[in-house]
Amino acid sequence: MRTHALWLLLSAALLMNGCGAKQSNASEEAIQSNAETNSDPSEKYPDRGARNRQAQPLTRLEVLTALANAPTRAEENRARNAARHPAETLDFFGIEPDMTVIEIGPGGGWYAEILRPYLLEDGRYIAALDAPDGHRAHYRKGWEKLVESQPELFADAETTVFSPPQYQLAEDDSIDMIVTFRHVHGWINDNTYASIFPELFRVLKPGGVLGVVTHRAHEGADFKESAKAGYVPQEWVIAQAEKAGFVLDEASEINANPKDTKDHPNGVWSLPPTLKNETDEQRKSSAEIGESDRMTLRFVKPDTH
Repeated sequence: MRTHALWLLLSAALLMNGCGAKQSNASEEAIQSNAETNSDPSEKYPDRGARNRQAQPLTRLEVLTALANAPTRAEENRARNAARHPAETLDFFGIEPDMTVIEIGPGGGWYAEILRPYLLEDGRYIAALDAPDGHRAHYRKGWEKLVESQPELFADAETTVFSPPQYQLAEDDSIDMIVTFRHVHGWINDNTYASIFPELFRVLKPGGVLGVVTHRAHEGADFKESAKAGYVPQEWVIAQAEKAGFVLDEASEINANPKDTKDHPNGVWSLPPTLKNETDEQRKSSAEIGESDRMTLRFVKPDTH
């Protein structure tokens, strides 16, 4: 049942992306090329390597791109792909379909709509939700709406509570990858950041990956002051992760936006998609800037064996 549903989803997404058309056109070109050659057997297939390349499976990036554009995703979520680069970001993190992956605070499922189908067959997707008895419990409503709207994908998805040190995220050394998107400023504002990075380190397997995307403050900014506006200095995030034991494997500019001055009346929430502005002129200006400038970092838990 699940395999059939996943293939339907992926097939529909591939058609939307034009992958099917690309493969079909390549096949037609190969047929035409063969027809134009003479009957000499040595010339019948002048480029056997090309035929073999056509038969290769889709790359990780191609599959993730197809899922990011799948018709099962909310239309407003797909519309943000160009600004958030989900397929490229997950490909950069090195996600594989047989991994056990925790997403911190999935909200309404912007990334979950990609991650859950990708991991459905051979991996595990675990949504880390805010504590039901905590001051951020209202953020669980987005997940509840997602489950209600797409029960075939999310009704039996695994969940855990993300609220260290009160709740343990998972068992020691049990998770292949943890991803978090635009959350770090909230950890600072809640004054919980000191316990969070050690908790993420604890549950990851040796060699496991922590993928972080978050709004980037100016270099040298005070982390507590900038966090009030939603931004965090990149060097501070790296220092906190390294303090917990992580090693920065690579930083990417996939989600950079040089147009973002990081000086807005209502902080990062002045920018899309929130566009929290006082006047139409401000909203127009913010829309022209686009979404925030964001760091994209891949950390690894060292394998000490």
